[in-house]
Amino acid sequence: MSTDRRRAILEGAARVIARRGVRGLRMEELATEAGVSTALIYYHFKDRAGVLRHTLEFISDRADRYTSDDEDGGAHDARRELERSLLLEFQDLPEVRENSTAWGELRASAVFEPELRGDLARATLTWIHDVADLLGRIRPTAPAPALTASAERLTALLEGLSTRWLSGALPLAHARELAKEAVTVELERLRD
Repeated sequence: MSTDRRRAILEGAARVIARRGVRGLRMEELATEAGVSTALIYYHFKDRAGVLRHTLEFISDRADRYTSDDEDGGAHDARRELERSLLLEFQDLPEVRENSTAWGELRASAVFEPELRGDLARATLTWIHDVADLLGRIRPTAPAPALTASAERLTALLEGLSTRWLSGALPLAHARELAKEAVTVELERLRD
């Protein structure tokens, strides 16, 4: 499949999932959204589970792109990089809103669709490890289990804040403020 068609299908799947949820993902609607035939989707992704798995990878990769910081530096820069990468999850941009909504829909659907759990767990672990690595650059003497626990708390908090922000229950500025405060709390906790 051409890279353009594959990308169009995955972008379409992210939009449909964000709009209708995982349970609302219908291959006919996805085909219309992506401008391809239903047969092409099945040919390349085999089944609905394949579409979901690749869409999860796509939104994870897309989030990595809009939250990455190419700078490399010491602990002070790592703190800035950590805050920046977490706060970039709270951008009032269509791509970010769509990505965060689709991620939340995939996570919620994994409760009822066990085939999503493994891929979602792997994507979550990758995010946790990335955050733990940044925390470790800031607090290099902190033990690995403590870094991982802090990263788990931060990523879980971000998911919750994101859901509240996207649903209108929390203003964007306040969500960002709470995320920054959580980074400070976790870094202080790792100092002990």
